Amino acid sequence: MDRRRFFRNGSIFTLGAALVNPLDAVSNTVEFDTIRKNKKAKNIIFLVSDGMSTGTLNMADLYLNRKMGKGSNWLQLYRDNRVNRALMDTASASSIVTDSSAGSSSWGGGFRVNNGSLNVGPNGEVHMPIWQKFKKAGKMAGCVTTVPITHATPAGFCVNSKSRNAQEDIAEQYLDLGFDIMMGGGNTYFSPEIRKDKKDVYAAYRTKGYQVVRNRKEMLASDNNKPTLGVFYDDALPYSIDRKSSKELTENIPTLAEMAQKAIDRMKNHKNGFVLQIEGGKVDWAAHANDIGALIYDQVAFDEAVKVAIDFAEKDKETLVIITTDHGNANPGVIYGKYANANFDSIQNYTQTNEWVLNAISPQSTVKQVHEIIEYANGKTISDDEAKTVLSYYDGLHKEEGLYNYKKLPYKAFSEMQQKTNSVGWISMDHSADYVELAMFGPGSDLLKPFVKNTDLHYLMLQAAEVENKF
Repeated sequence: MDRRRFFRNGSIFTLGAALVNPLDAVSNTVEFDTIRKNKKAKNIIFLVSDGMSTGTLNMADLYLNRKMGKGSNWLQLYRDNRVNRALMDTASASSIVTDSSAGSSSWGGGFRVNNGSLNVGPNGEVHMPIWQKFKKAGKMAGCVTTVPITHATPAGFCVNSKSRNAQEDIAEQYLDLGFDIMMGGGNTYFSPEIRKDKKDVYAAYRTKGYQVVRNRKEMLASDNNKPTLGVFYDDALPYSIDRKSSKELTENIPTLAEMAQKAIDRMKNHKNGFVLQIEGGKVDWAAHANDIGALIYDQVAFDEAVKVAIDFAEKDKETLVIITTDHGNANPGVIYGKYANANFDSIQNYTQTNEWVLNAISPQSTVKQVHEIIEYANGKTISDDEAKTVLSYYDGLHKEEGLYNYKKLPYKAFSEMQQKTNSVGWISMDHSADYVELAMFGPGSDLLKPFVKNTDLHYLMLQAAEVENKF
């Protein structure tokens, strides 16, 4: 195919021109062809560390460098000058601060939508999600995540919905659309025992030929020649640090890297190629909780999935790998001070999340027991007065609000106490309007400009794969 003629006359250019041409495709096509010799991306792997502020990326790299003597796989790509890199504007149609559904929809549908919506515009416009476009073009398509597979980020690549909260409906939409492998949490939205309508959605998947896997062993043993639904927990999967500290969780819950490898193995031999989204969804949940152990260890787990994708792409030579986030969250960072190095290094001794700590404390706990729980989880404890403050949240005196804080636990108060011994500060417990990191590796990466809008990635993926925007 003549790439220049395709994009000069094709519908991607026509659509782009109407939108002030998101990628200025024509002006850059000749240069791209010279560098890549018309090579297209047969496969696309899109990695999302949800809610990853730049400080999160930085701290995971610092953590690994100081513990292992080698930084993160993501930043090593920068150090070795092996990727094209950009900053990305993450706004939604309704706010300069996006949520995950609008963020994913910008990539998925190519248009900005209101927060809370999935590929449905402010006036009810319906935009076909990109994984549907690639399925219609003959490719296999799938998503893996550490949150419910029906959650906002995977859903934004796959479905249309006025509300991201319609997760029971999204579970059924995935089946109707025939995606090839979908794995994560979310049993609540598939199980007849938990669904509000009592439908057995698992049975519906099996009837259509899917293999349903419910734990790590079943996933690893599953047939790569059959479509797969993997659901490993009622809601989101456990945090990586808590999983690592539990033999039961380690045996039963796959890592994000293991899910990513399985998804690639399922789709890699398809003659028309594949598209795969890999989401480190609980990075966002950890940021909402100001939970540093949860945040760093889940970012590191995401980074292991980055390695899986890059290793495959290096061998394959036909795979575009995109690595980014949908928005910042809580903007954490290491704060200047005399003991900053040693304090930050103390996180290497953490064995549990703050979520685990605060759930282990109860109204009946004593100050001594609070000390013992925190010492076990962090290697260090807090003062008696701080322990009494923590306990005050359990006797009804005051409760903390916050997303994913259903028990109203004192996440913020506890993280502020931890700052004295880990030197990590936070600006909030919610999303931010930061421009975010974006990196690309492989065929099509040369299309990336130094600064882009989130919607630009929709058209870049279509262009890199030479799939016309005609659906």
